[in-house]
Amino acid sequence: MIVRRWVEGVDERLDGSSFISRNLRKVFPDHWAFMLGEIALYSFLLLVLTGTFLSFFYLASHQPVTYAGPYQPLQGQTVSAAYDSVMRLSFEVRAGLVMRQMHHWAALVFMAAIIAHLIRVFFTGAFRKPREISWLIGIGLFLSGIGAGFTGYSLPDDALSGAGLRIAYSIILSIPFVGTWLAYLFFGGEFPGPDILNRLLVLHIFIIPLAIFTLLGAHLAVVWHQTHTQFRAPGRTEDTVTGTPVWPKFALKSIGLAFTTFGVIALLGGLFQVNPIWLYGPFVPYSTASPSQPDYYIGWLEGLLRLWPNWEFHVFGHTIGELLLPGLVVPGLVFTILALWPFLEARLSGDHEWHHFAQHPREAPVRSAFGAAGVAFFVVLVLAGGNDVVAKFLGIEVDSFNTILRLALVLGPILSGLVTYWICRDLRDRPLHPLAAPPSVTFRRNAAGGFDEIETEPPVAGHATEEPDRR
Repeated sequence: MIVRRWVEGVDERLDGSSFISRNLRKVFPDHWAFMLGEIALYSFLLLVLTGTFLSFFYLASHQPVTYAGPYQPLQGQTVSAAYDSVMRLSFEVRAGLVMRQMHHWAALVFMAAIIAHLIRVFFTGAFRKPREISWLIGIGLFLSGIGAGFTGYSLPDDALSGAGLRIAYSIILSIPFVGTWLAYLFFGGEFPGPDILNRLLVLHIFIIPLAIFTLLGAHLAVVWHQTHTQFRAPGRTEDTVTGTPVWPKFALKSIGLAFTTFGVIALLGGLFQVNPIWLYGPFVPYSTASPSQPDYYIGWLEGLLRLWPNWEFHVFGHTIGELLLPGLVVPGLVFTILALWPFLEARLSGDHEWHHFAQHPREAPVRSAFGAAGVAFFVVLVLAGGNDVVAKFLGIEVDSFNTILRLALVLGPILSGLVTYWICRDLRDRPLHPLAAPPSVTFRRNAAGGFDEIETEPPVAGHATEEPDRR
């Protein structure tokens, strides 16, 4: 009784029931593409849970130890304490291998969902005013995800992670004037550096997750205030939102999607092997295993490094290494243009109006052409990141395959952009789109006594409409 009175008193003073009920009635557009962002969120939650489990057993140390675990091919070999701890986690800790693989698969799904979400937002123009902030947050999440992935798969200290760290060390060294100092500061000395694993661990489990948490929270807050965009349809206006109320339908669907995401990732972790460090072996600084390819979300950078010509420049007595342009300048330029795209498009098109309707790709042929060119550019680079594996599969020389990839890197985006532009332009100019769902048709008697056809949107069970406060 006392608790009830206390709760009612707090509710009376803070008007909590009004706030809760108002937000539970909030309407969100209902479209399958909006689930991509939710999949990324739930994958990240699973990353946090599995990563917490793994952190109890991982030891970030280069201290040499003799492996004496159950994996026979490595018994008696000298490995680092970090590598030994991951081997113990994989073969001796109950459910350790499943947790490791779930963690890795969750990272792959997390990045795939973010990439698909960014592509959806770009092609539908959902980044236009007033949603530029959401777009910038999305770019920040993608870059943070790359950082989390790189620091994560560098921790086991196996041959594959060592190759990635060697590349990162070389890219840092290529920075003019301060590269040597930065490399020494980050690695704690000459490669491989005595402190790199400790610093990677701090980045991986503290700093980068905190950045992702902050960006996700900001993104959810912005989306909650602005709601999702929705596609234009009869009966919809820029000032209303048609969709599903948060409670109970939207919330229950979202919870179901969360458990589905957890289940799929658990199945992947239990049934499909990923990152078998016992096959790669421990990292030896003076050797590099081949083939060595990173995960797909950073494979494009590896491909750019493999295809870029060996250009060196000498400026004011300093040598600018061949890795500076492909390792830092070109990626920085690409992501700067990508981040500023909403502002560039608004400036070039003169469109500074607010937009709450999403566009079909055919409605913006120029933007769709640039998007298709960008996708083709990154696809070619990802293939180049595994050029030795693909060349072996095709039965051709790696150098010959590199020549093909260099041509594809130039011609592929151009051809993809032109073809996409022509298709979108033709579809836009047609009176009826061949893939559009037929609208329901009703008839209304006109003044002359005849009937006029009126297209109306068919009612959807469980949907509601509201006028959000977007001030």
